[in-house]
Amino acid sequence: MRRARNLAVDVSCVVVAVLVGLTAAADGLDSGTLSDERLLLSLAVTLPAIVLLWWRRRHPVAVALLMLVPAAVTEVAGGAAAIAVFTVAVHRRLRTAVWVAVAHFVVSIPLSVLHPDPDLQVVGANGIGLVIMAALVAWGSAVRNRRLVIATLRERAARAEAETEQRAEVLRGLERERIAREMHDVLAHRISLISLHAGALEIRGDLSREQVVEAGATIRSSARQAMEELREILGVLRTGDDDELRPRQDLADLDELVGEARRAGATVHLDNRVDDPQGMPAAVNRTAFRLVQEGLTNARKHAPGEEVSVLVGRCEERPDQLYVRLRNPLPMLPVPPGLPGSRSGLVGLGERVALAGGRIQHGPRRGDGEGPHFTLEAWLPWGT
Repeated sequence: MRRARNLAVDVSCVVVAVLVGLTAAADGLDSGTLSDERLLLSLAVTLPAIVLLWWRRRHPVAVALLMLVPAAVTEVAGGAAAIAVFTVAVHRRLRTAVWVAVAHFVVSIPLSVLHPDPDLQVVGANGIGLVIMAALVAWGSAVRNRRLVIATLRERAARAEAETEQRAEVLRGLERERIAREMHDVLAHRISLISLHAGALEIRGDLSREQVVEAGATIRSSARQAMEELREILGVLRTGDDDELRPRQDLADLDELVGEARRAGATVHLDNRVDDPQGMPAAVNRTAFRLVQEGLTNARKHAPGEEVSVLVGRCEERPDQLYVRLRNPLPMLPVPPGLPGSRSGLVGLGERVALAGGRIQHGPRRGDGEGPHFTLEAWLPWGT
């Protein structure tokens, strides 16, 4: 498209230069200022000048300087010289265009003195030449400035589009991480229960029929609940309503969560000092529940059979904060987890707590009179 446009412009410039040359030659013959000998000389220098116009866009200054020779010899090459000056003004800075225009105006003065126009005379012809050169420089500079503005706007648009695409990619990555975190929170607890009971059925062959039936019922119930919660999340994703990309679980469901862990064989001591969990911010309520859920899941994976103590209540030092703590003794030897972990549970909890405006600490510790234990603590703003 651009090449075709440039070709059309080049052809138009050649045609204009030829027409201007023919008009100047006809006027010179009619007025007697152009003899037959000068006509042949004019044609000899004008034709190469017109051919040079094909390279004016690639080498505007060089072509314009070469045009000084025919411009100093004959007025027939005036059209080609004017196009060359205009091209310099379009493609080069204003200072360069002015100097080229001044050079063309100066070299034409001797020609106007030696062969003056019978109507305009020397002063009139040079005055018109000066006006033409000034108009060419002004017009070419206006075209150049317009092109620069358009190029700048296009560059800004391209940069804005690239930045928008980059932001969209970052948002897509954050959304994938958020969905993965929600899936981990919802399914890790259920699947760990299923794995625990399935492992008991596999290892212990002395279970009674009633115990086998109870374990099977727990597995079936946990699998059904996992499917329901997964279906709920997928339903939210399909509808696009991501205001609540998670099942409604908070501290009001804490007893049920601990009961599931106990039925799975874990020893959990719960000290829940929150009387009205609905009185705190919803984000803090859900985050506290996820903290306990993730802590119980990690204890089941890495310290099976160990007692877990859970404390949820107002912080003694800061009554305006909710304090959540989970603690369990560390096993004597590392326990390989029965299920592969995503290695992002505690990282996801840290992000949740930070988003809720709180802070979190976790890691092995050694208390007074106690053996090594793992502690998960979090402080969340109560809101009142």
